[in-house]
Amino acid sequence: MRHLLTGFEFSQDEYLDILETASAMKKDPAKYRATLQGRSGAIMFEKPSLRTRTTFELAFYRLGGHGVYLDLQNGELGKRETIADYSRNLCRWVDCLVGRVFAQSTLEELAKYGSVPVVNALSDLYHPAQAMADYLTIKEHLGKIEGVKVAYVGDGNNVTNSLFVAGAILGANVTCFCPENRSPDAAVFIKANEIAKQHGCVLNVENDISKLKDFDVIYTDTWVSMGDNTPLEAVKKVYMPYQVNQNLVDKSGAKIVMHCLPAHRGYEITDEVMDGSKSVVFDEAENRLHIHMAVLAKLINA
Repeated sequence: MRHLLTGFEFSQDEYLDILETASAMKKDPAKYRATLQGRSGAIMFEKPSLRTRTTFELAFYRLGGHGVYLDLQNGELGKRETIADYSRNLCRWVDCLVGRVFAQSTLEELAKYGSVPVVNALSDLYHPAQAMADYLTIKEHLGKIEGVKVAYVGDGNNVTNSLFVAGAILGANVTCFCPENRSPDAAVFIKANEIAKQHGCVLNVENDISKLKDFDVIYTDTWVSMGDNTPLEAVKKVYMPYQVNQNLVDKSGAKIVMHCLPAHRGYEITDEVMDGSKSVVFDEAENRLHIHMAVLAKLINA
């Protein structure tokens, strides 16, 4: 039994297999419509979602399975009954647990006490399936992943962590440009950096945005993570130098611009860039579906 909790669980060959499977499913979805016939999964969300919920539900449907959505935005998970008992119950009925949660520890506990694969659909530390969709999009537009130079700009968060993890495994060079004291998780970076050395790529964290030159990809995300009620205006002064605008894109030499969405237009990214010719934001969003299909097929049918 395999889980997708952090992204560290898979080798480079396994990552590439997932990306290739997702591409095949994208080209000919009908071929895979019975892949999960008779199988099911619990889709447990403590946070709101547009893309993640829609694509996981459709992934089960397109593969011939069924996803049961459990709305846990009232904070029920772990309160009404323990997370361990939640997992023990659900595993008697379904073949997979998909969790979009506040704490990584929630997913770890679901996996510890459960008997089916657990998929991280977002936690405070990681967003692994998102990163897989990101690198699938990069491969589609640039023709390769290995050696590509990715600049993440803004808040060092769960998305940044997963870009480092997947990038290190796939051989991409990833630099996070962020304000001081807004860096990604140090432990995740150190672990990913050791893997990067093995695959001949470089990971870096940089505060000086003027060094953002000669990159293939610019990637950004919201300045305030979901669940943080800090108004965007309150952090605008800190992050505005890191806004992805046309001037930054032109100086960077980037071929494509990415955003994991939802976007706060006029803050971390401008309309001109978001709707511009280099934006692959909605291709990236679409690829969430195909990656989720591939991940579910691999884990449930392992």
